[in-house]
Amino acid sequence: MATATVPPRRSGDLVRALAGLAAAALGVVLLINAVASVQVVIALAGAGSAVAGGSLLLGRGLPGRDRAAEQAAWPRWLDRAAGVLLVALGVTVVAWRVASVRVLAVLLATGLVVSGIAAIVRAVRGSVAERVAGGLFGGASVAAGLFVLVWPKLSLFLVGLLIGAWLVLTGLTQVVRAARGPRQQGADDVSPARRRLRRWARVAGSAVALLVAVVLLGATALLYRGDPRVAPDAFYTPPQAVPSQPGRLIRSEPMTKGVPTGLRAWRILYTTTNGGGEPQVASGTVLALANLPAGPRPVLSIAHGTVGIVPRCAPSLSATPFSGDPSAPVNQMVAAGWVAVTSDYAGLGTAGPHGYLVGPDAAHNVLDAQRAAKEIDGLDLSPRTVVWGHSQGGHTALWTGILAPGYAPEIDLLGVVAMAPAADLPALAEGIKATTMGKVISAYIAQSWADYYPQLRLGTMVTPGYGRIVRSIAERCAGTLGDALPSAATATQLSQEIFRPDQINGEAGELLRANTPTGHINAPLLLAQGTADGLVLPGEQRAYVAARCAAGQAIDFREYPGRTHLSLVETGSPLTPELVKWTNARLAGEPPTPTC
Repeated sequence: MATATVPPRRSGDLVRALAGLAAAALGVVLLINAVASVQVVIALAGAGSAVAGGSLLLGRGLPGRDRAAEQAAWPRWLDRAAGVLLVALGVTVVAWRVASVRVLAVLLATGLVVSGIAAIVRAVRGSVAERVAGGLFGGASVAAGLFVLVWPKLSLFLVGLLIGAWLVLTGLTQVVRAARGPRQQGADDVSPARRRLRRWARVAGSAVALLVAVVLLGATALLYRGDPRVAPDAFYTPPQAVPSQPGRLIRSEPMTKGVPTGLRAWRILYTTTNGGGEPQVASGTVLALANLPAGPRPVLSIAHGTVGIVPRCAPSLSATPFSGDPSAPVNQMVAAGWVAVTSDYAGLGTAGPHGYLVGPDAAHNVLDAQRAAKEIDGLDLSPRTVVWGHSQGGHTALWTGILAPGYAPEIDLLGVVAMAPAADLPALAEGIKATTMGKVISAYIAQSWADYYPQLRLGTMVTPGYGRIVRSIAERCAGTLGDALPSAATATQLSQEIFRPDQINGEAGELLRANTPTGHINAPLLLAQGTADGLVLPGEQRAYVAARCAAGQAIDFREYPGRTHLSLVETGSPLTPELVKWTNARLAGEPPTPTC
């Protein structure tokens, strides 16, 4: 039996061991910091890309392989080209500190795609197992690159974990093999069955990687499919000739979709005006008991919250138009004999643009909806009215209370309820500009106002490069999960605020101040706020209330501990019974109970 000879250790073993230690250390740092700032993750992932490229260039970074067989199996120039590109991309990512997250993500995605293509080409001339493993792993790398492009922040976190784990494994493997030194010639006594097991284990691992990447891409496509709600039908298109007087009914028709048992509903199209008195057409809904008691019925005028800024987002177009919060107290009041009238607001349902958070417009729309509802056959509406509004609707309710005496003096406004209202618009825009939902709201404001106000331009209002993203968010509705999720997902990937800093203090800021409801409200006013609200911040609401109280406005200000922006008005909220009681007290003529 021939004696195996042991070649001397190569001086490169020490270099390989040190490189392995450095790679493992970098991987550990990357794993620890995978949830750190995006810039840190990108820098570490870029360094990992450079290490991966270096291993391809050196060749010896993958010890234990037959170099001659490797050269015969596939062209070495591809490894060198891929290695050079990966090193260049890694160095660029680490050095280019001022580049945007999206630009850096593109560089990393390019590296992943190149690595995937190289793996596929490398596998073409290998064994069956190598071809399958290489093809699967290459496909997974390409799919991962596409995932990075769609989800730069989220996917960089995942890529950081993957690259970190890969660097630790690769680095430790190099250290161990360098310490062992070159294998003895003929000492490889691994059985063929064990070698086959190793090969097909690599195939299984690559298959899992590809499956994960495909699932992530499929989930992304499903997420971004959006709400399939159809565009407004012919009902929302007014005839050529409409009454010149605001608050006139153009048409109405009964509704059956989503109407609670025991109630009946109509959708209406009516005339109104914007804040400047220019004629508009708006749509809305009316909800009443199927068998109303005799006599004029008091009106509950509902100002709805944010649903979007494009026509298809109108509440009257929803499959469940009467189930959104605060539906429980609304249905309770209607069951007691009140009639609920809700305006879609001009530009929702009807042709746009919709003046999102343009207070005077929405107030006119709300008041004219009630006027128009009086013309529905079989309805006898009293002028006695209480206005409810949540979020955007709270902002509208406040403006309705301010403008009602001058715009619609025939309406006897008994009270105004503003629930988590978007009251102080400059403070709101500043306070939530960096949050996910704040970016969605900012996108709505930016796109709506760019279409509504002739002096504003979208390109000059928003962060450079964000115009397309803002338009994408603005095309989706906020009132449905199918549209709200992709909008929120898009917002999570934005590393900067929507508005340029100079715009909050410039023209857009002036309009935010102009649309903040600071006029006096003669009717009793209830303002409700959750202390855990992350959208309309409690501190800002308290400051608004304090300023209005100092100006002589009587307010019944109530805070609800632990309630968020949405849970404040959901079924079971402690606000619900208080809201019903307060509203009925206004109808009964009881004196209000202001806190200031």
